[in-house]
Amino acid sequence: MRIVFFGTPEFAVESLKNLLEAGVEIPAVVTMPDKIAGRGHKLIQSDVKKFAVEKGIPVLQPEKLKDPHFIKQLQEINADLFIVIAFRMLPEVIWKMPPLGTFNLHASLLPGYRGAAPINWAVINGETETGVTTFFLKHEIDTGDIIQQEKIDILPSDNVGDVHDKLMHLGAEMVVDTVKKIENNEIKTTPQPDGQYIPAPKIFKETCKIDWKQPAMKIHNLVRGLSPYPAAWAPLTDEKNPEQPMDVKIFETKISDLSLQNGAPGQIIIIKNRMFVSTDDKPIEILSLQPPGKKRMEASAFLLGYHPLRFL
Repeated sequence: MRIVFFGTPEFAVESLKNLLEAGVEIPAVVTMPDKIAGRGHKLIQSDVKKFAVEKGIPVLQPEKLKDPHFIKQLQEINADLFIVIAFRMLPEVIWKMPPLGTFNLHASLLPGYRGAAPINWAVINGETETGVTTFFLKHEIDTGDIIQQEKIDILPSDNVGDVHDKLMHLGAEMVVDTVKKIENNEIKTTPQPDGQYIPAPKIFKETCKIDWKQPAMKIHNLVRGLSPYPAAWAPLTDEKNPEQPMDVKIFETKISDLSLQNGAPGQIIIIKNRMFVSTDDKPIEILSLQPPGKKRMEASAFLLGYHPLRFL
């Protein structure tokens, strides 16, 4: 079976690796065009491209997916199946091209958490389980018939990085199994029920800003759901420069039973080199954070160089 693989980030690389190890023929990989980034204006390649080049797989990087030249390239490959993982929305002319169809690996238990950031939102919303789903593409994004699905637990200690890695490995195994089932004509699909989806939109900077007027558990889950990347943040005032708040990233928190008298949301209390912040209900202890221009550090190390007043 000849398969064209569409993907961009590290999450997709594990599936591509497993497919190759299973002996699947991958005549081409499609990924995002290289980007110029950083102070040195260096050309950044996607994780999928780096891996494909290392393995000697031809790489296609169309600027526009409806480009006639790109469509002709795909047609000439004469693939049996397309697989899409963490890529762009494909036009119908592409996903309908292969005779065995096009399937997607999605990092949620569809129909829940449709959208660009399903892992983040599952943790942010305090879910205790999530999973991966393979499904055939159709017009509306993330709505196609389900092929396979498997659950995992989200542990109270998990952040989004932990859950990402679990789903990446689980999903890679499922992709290979889905290919085998398609190849052996053992597929039994299930339509997704209407009206039961949970949105998982793209994460923006404002999404990551902490509102200290929220309950402690909601703030704690926001931090977990954004750690280690892109990270929750909040403006912080310091004794050295109280008129100019600095945006501090917060990576790890713990809900505390400490009683803070008359603590307004955002108020900081320092107790024996530990940093507590008042919320709508219980205080939160900040365990690790990152001030501007510095590396991530433990709260005790932060307090050696800063004298924080309050979070805004």
